[in-house]
Parts: sequence; C-alpha cells; structure tokens
Amino acid sequence: MKYIKNKNFLKFFIPSLIGAFLFVTPINQGGNLTIPVAVFANALLNFMGDASTVVICALISASAITTLVHKFVGIKFISNNPKLNNLFTLTPFWFCVRMTGFVFALMFLFGFGPEIIVGGNTGGMVINDLMPILVCVFFLAGILLSLLLDYGLLDFCGALLIKLMRPVFNLPGRSALDCVASWLGDGSIGVLLTSKQYENGFYSKREATVIATTFSAVSITFALVVISEVGLEHMFLPFYGVVSVAGIVAAIIVPKLPPLSKVPDTYYTEQAHREDIPKGKTSFQYGMELALAKGEKAPGIGRFVKSGMENVIEMWFGTLPVILAMGTIALIIAEYTPVFKILGMPFIPLYQLLGVPEAAAASQTVIIGFADMFLPSVIASGFASEMTKFVVAATSVTQLIYMSEIGSIIMGSKIPVSLKDLFIIYIERTLVTLPVIAVFAHFLF
Repeated sequence: MKYIKNKNFLKFFIPSLIGAFLFVTPINQGGNLTIPVAVFANALLNFMGDASTVVICALISASAITTLVHKFVGIKFISNNPKLNNLFTLTPFWFCVRMTGFVFALMFLFGFGPEIIVGGNTGGMVINDLMPILVCVFFLAGILLSLLLDYGLLDFCGALLIKLMRPVFNLPGRSALDCVASWLGDGSIGVLLTSKQYENGFYSKREATVIATTFSAVSITFALVVISEVGLEHMFLPFYGVVSVAGIVAAIIVPKLPPLSKVPDTYYTEQAHREDIPKGKTSFQYGMELALAKGEKAPGIGRFVKSGMENVIEMWFGTLPVILAMGTIALIIAEYTPVFKILGMPFIPLYQLLGVPEAAAASQTVIIGFADMFLPSVIASGFASEMTKFVVAATSVTQLIYMSEIGSIIMGSKIPVSLKDLFIIYIERTLVTLPVIAVFAHFLF
C-alpha cells in the first residue's frame, strides 16, 4: 500500500502494465500462442500488402544514399547528432555491407539482376519472405520498447529475478524478460531489446553478447512452423519440451566456452547499472525502489514518441541493409555451392555415434542452418526416418543464430560480436544441443 501512495507509482505502473501486455502477455490467435505486438505487426504487414518490397527497397536506398552523401560531402545536422553520426559514419567493412544491400535493393526495385541474387531461394526469400514482417516488427518495437525500458518494468523484474539469473546463468535478472519476449513473440524483438539495454549501460559486453546469442529464443509460433514442415506437428508438445531443455543446457554451458567466455565485462557507456540487492532489503523492495526512481524520470508523450522514432530510424537504416546483404550472400552459398555440405561431413560420425538414422543426409543440414533456420527442415522433410526429422528440426531451432535474420540483426546492432564468433557459437550450440536432443529422440521413437 505504501508504494501505491507514492506519486511516481502510476508513472511506473500504467506504462509498464501496457508494455507487459504488448510484449510478454501470451494471447491466442487462430489457435497459435503469440503476443499482441506480433499481432499488430502482422496487421501492419497485411496493410502494406504488395507494397512491402517497395517500402524495404526505399528504406535501404535512403540509408545508403544518406551514408554516401554524409561520407563525401558531410551533412551538418547528422554530424551534430551523436546517434545519427554513429549511424551514418561507418567503418570500411560496414560501408561495403550497406552498399551491397543497396545494390541488391535496386535489383529488386527495378527488376533486374542475375537469378543467383534475385531468385526465390536466395535474395527473393530474404526480401519477400523474411524482411516484410521485420520492417513491421522494427517499427512497432522501436516505438513501444520504451514501455519496457524507460518506465521501470525491467528494473522491477530484474531485481525480482536476479537470484535466479545470476547463480544459474551469471546474467542480470532483467535478461529473463528478453527471453520471454523472444519466446512468445519473435527472436528479433529479444535482440533489439538486448541491444538497447547494452547501449543504455544495463548489460556489459559479455552479458549483451551472451543474451543475444543464447536467450533470443525462437518463438513458439515459428517452432510450430518448423515441426509442421517435417510432418510431425502432432508431436509439437514433446518437440518444444525437448527444445526448451536443450536450450537451457546450452545457455548454461556455451557462455563458459570461448569466444563468449573471453568477452570482457566492460560497458558501452561510462555509466554502468549493476543489479545488486542492498543488504537489509528484499528483492521486491529493491525492485520497487528502482521502478519508482525510474518512474520519476519517465519520459512524457513527446519524448516517448521522439525516442521511439529515433529507434525506428536506427533499426530501419542500420539493420535492413545488413539483413538483405548478408542474408542473401549466406543463402547464395547454401544454394549454389557445396560449402555447407562439406562443412557438415565431420558431423556424420557424431550422428552415427548418437544412433540417428540417415546420418550422412542429416549431417548436410547442420551447417546450412547458419544461412537460414528453416532450410534444415526443408531438407529433412524428404527423409524417411521420423526420428531423424525430429532431431534435425529440434537442432535447427536450438542453434538460434542464422544469418538471414538473427545473425544479421546482431551484427547490425551495437552488440560487439564478429561473424567468425557467431559461427563458432553456432557450432558450439550444435555440439551441446544435438546429443541432448538425440537422447530424448530415442525415448520418443
């Protein structure tokens, strides 16, 4: 009762309640479990309709052209704004990535280019199947994430969950909310939430990297799509149960291995925020203290909208070119070269050791998932063994990092992780989760 009487309570409680409803409250839509912000994103996608490709190409073009002009001429208002200057002043590598995305966008916008780039299994899949919903998610998440970040909800939940997350995962309590947002909504939402928390000094480099590569779980809805692709949708409950157990095992083990174990606990900003419960206070008391302090400084409607639009611009202009460029290149390698098949060959003895049928065929799916999470299930749909289909589908979901979306979003964010490190983490997650999945599969089949 004493907290309710505090004048800052409503400034914390009402926006946080709305944020919790939008991002972490499960609702049933058409028989599928999802979250309201994902429903709104799909509604926005339906509203855009066939114009989505034009919108994506226009945003990527605007990003690239602004970058070029600022690089060679200089744009004063961008130079005077630290956020915008950081967005449009790039290293040579990221400049090349953004320009590559621009060239690909022009090909789709004006209908030219080789099949290897614009085909339905490469760039066409990225821009037509993956990116339209991301544009909508970025817009809504960019505007609305402030409800989780700036009004005290994460501070409150972080204090409540610190006694779970610190001992088990060596992470701040608030990281549990990133996982819930991913699990119920979309992995991209979890990465965006993690990135903003890192930029604001609530996660160290190590924590942000671990959370983005470990806790940005695949949504329940997409997991259902994956298991349906291999014709085992009737086994969804045991499938997601096995995925959850394997994911928890990976979340405990993989961060203790290089490269994640080598990432320093330094911060993006000079002002770091550590979650340590003071002596003499309960988790709830400390959480309310933090939440009310945040509520006192909470932004009004004007600042809320301004900050939200800045987030949207950063996501659209900074991340979309990366997704189109790197996602397309990854799928070109998967579709037109034997690279992923060759890289998968060392996994044949592992599949044989684990007693998984069709070991040689299953091994081809291991590395190809790094390009896109859905590709292993597409390949496995033609397998004869239901056990192998189950193992491949579950492994693809627990691998988490795929360059057509999540990997590109991580690399396009401020989270400090390289492509090489992402691939190593991907392999480590595979080696940790595959035996767990195979053991359960032997009990189920």
